Amino acid sequence: MLNRKDVLGLRDMSKAEIMEILDTAKEMKKRIDNPALRVDELKYTSVITLFYENSTRTKTSFSLAGKYLGATVQDLGISTSSVSKGESLIDTGKTLDQMGVEIMIMRNSLTGAPHVLAKNVNAHVINAGDGSNEHPTQALLDLYTIMDYKKSFEGLKVAIIGDISHSRVARSNVFGLSKLGANVTLAGPSTLLGGLHQLGVKTTSDIKEAITDADVVMGLRIQFERQKTMSFPGIGEYRELFGINSDLLKYAKKDVLIMHPGPVNRGVELSTEVVDCGNSVINVQVKNGVAVRMAILKLLAKGGNK
Repeated sequence: MLNRKDVLGLRDMSKAEIMEILDTAKEMKKRIDNPALRVDELKYTSVITLFYENSTRTKTSFSLAGKYLGATVQDLGISTSSVSKGESLIDTGKTLDQMGVEIMIMRNSLTGAPHVLAKNVNAHVINAGDGSNEHPTQALLDLYTIMDYKKSFEGLKVAIIGDISHSRVARSNVFGLSKLGANVTLAGPSTLLGGLHQLGVKTTSDIKEAITDADVVMGLRIQFERQKTMSFPGIGEYRELFGINSDLLKYAKKDVLIMHPGPVNRGVELSTEVVDCGNSVINVQVKNGVAVRMAILKLLAKGGNK
């Protein structure tokens, strides 16, 4: 069981902890496919989601993950809560603590917000994405998907392409993939690379170079909501220079995995042909996201160190 109170990022998570989550997710995935295998392990566990940013996949998969384990899951509707009256994050957390909430899952546009919450509540806190910092559960489901197909991470070439500088998904994946032995290349417009070479991985604006001989190609959405000014001339130019299409994929390995955290802007970061091709595991990632989040909820509730 995880010997930690919270899951806030992969930067401080050990290889052993990552593998424990991935191994547990294998068992959890069987329960998604076969409802008869579901056990109410978390029958007396109270879980709440606090999403200060919009979400479909992460929020819904956490809710289903909790319900598949028998937990009581509730969403704190931010727009209809006391947050809209000016209540602080810490006060909201302490209020939920007093109500007996045991696991709080939070997404916030502010970097470090889940860390602040975690320091001020007794409940376990799971970071569902904080600003441009980290998105640990997305990276963990990506790792699980890669492991399921490739079996080992050692020596794999993983190309992550798109809006790197604003991507919490890219950061968490860099931490996780590097710890497990993969070689990561980050690619995109120079204005969107954000100096992430400091994380010890290769960066390039040459998309062909990034894709050549890649075992995994992951596209990322352009996050206009986090950009104060446009970082490139326009969508057309981005598609032409950095969009991933079937012609570019010819330079990757034949069994390359095509991944994307979603939502996908078809015809921008990935062409429709690429999204729907036989090498695409984008929809598989969604199912794996539920399994990984089930694993995290179970491990924290059963063994998380408060």
